[in-house]
Amino acid sequence: MNATRRSLLASPFVLAAGTARAQQGFPNRAVRIVVPYTTGGVSDITARLIAEPLAAAWGQPVTVENRAGADGIVGTEVLAHAPADGHTLALVSVGHPVNQAYYKLPYDTMRDFSFVTQCTTTPLCLCAAPGFAANTPMELVAHTKAHPGVTFAGTGGVVRLAPVLFAQRAGIELTYVPYRGSTQAHPDLMSGRVDIMFDTVPAVLPHILGGKLKALATTGAQRAPQLPDVPTMAEAGMPGFEATTWGMVMAPAGLPEALLARLAADCTAALRQPRVVERHRALGAEVVTSDPAAMRLKVQAELDKWGEAARRAGIVPQ
Repeated sequence: MNATRRSLLASPFVLAAGTARAQQGFPNRAVRIVVPYTTGGVSDITARLIAEPLAAAWGQPVTVENRAGADGIVGTEVLAHAPADGHTLALVSVGHPVNQAYYKLPYDTMRDFSFVTQCTTTPLCLCAAPGFAANTPMELVAHTKAHPGVTFAGTGGVVRLAPVLFAQRAGIELTYVPYRGSTQAHPDLMSGRVDIMFDTVPAVLPHILGGKLKALATTGAQRAPQLPDVPTMAEAGMPGFEATTWGMVMAPAGLPEALLARLAADCTAALRQPRVVERHRALGAEVVTSDPAAMRLKVQAELDKWGEAARRAGIVPQ
C-alpha cells in the first residue's frame, strides 16, 4: 500500500483523534466572552448572566471583555483573529449581519465565524406621538400616500432599516431623520417633530405606558408580552414582516464540530436557567436558543434581507 493511500485511509482517524483532543483539552484555561459593545446593553447583560453558569460547568473562569467601537466591528474583529479552540467567544447582536450593509468590513460575516446559538430576541415597536394621524400600519400607509413627506427617526442598524423595509413593502416613501441614539430621538418623536420610529420595545415602553407615545404595531412573530394589546405587523396587515434585534454567541471559524456542539449545549443550558430567563424578560427580551446549523441559516437570512433593503435604498457600504 503506497503512502498516499495509507494517508487517505488514516485521515478519518486522525481527524477524529484531533477532534477528541480539542474537546478533551477544553477548557484548560480561562474563557473570555468578547462583547463588542459598551456595558449595560442587552448583549453585555446576557454575557454576564451566562458567564457564571458556564464557569461552573467548565471549571474555569469565564470573563466578559467589552471591546466597543465602530458599531461592534472592533470587538468582532478580535474574535475573527482568535484561535479556534473555544477559549474566545463573542456575544453579538443582529448588528453582525446588518453591519455589512453599512460598512466595508475587515472580516467576512459568514466565513470567519462559527455560530454557536441564538440567545435572545427583542421586537421593535412602530410608534408615534399620540396626536399623529395614523393609529395602525395600514392607516400610516394611507396617510403617507395622501400626505407625502412623513419622516422617521433612525439611529443606525436595524432601527434605521426596519422603516426602510416597511416603506419598500408598502410602496411608500419615508424621509430619514438621523439621530445618534434613541435618547436623542425620543423627545422629537414625542413632540411630533419627527413622525414615526421603529425602536426596541424596552426603549419605548416607558413612554408608551406613560401616554407620551402610541404603539401602532410590534415587529416580532408573536405579540410582545409587555404590550399584549398591540398587534404584530403581520396581524395589522403586513404578513411576513419581522424586524427584531437578537443576541448570539459566536466563535472563530474552524472550531471542531464536537466542540461547537458542546459549546452550543452548554450555552443553551446556561441561557435556560430560570433566573436568566426572568432577568431577560424584565429587560423586554425573550430567551431563544438554537443549534449551530439553524443559527447559520438565520444569520444568512438576515444578511440577505437587510442587505437587499439597504441596496434598494441606495445605502452604499463605507
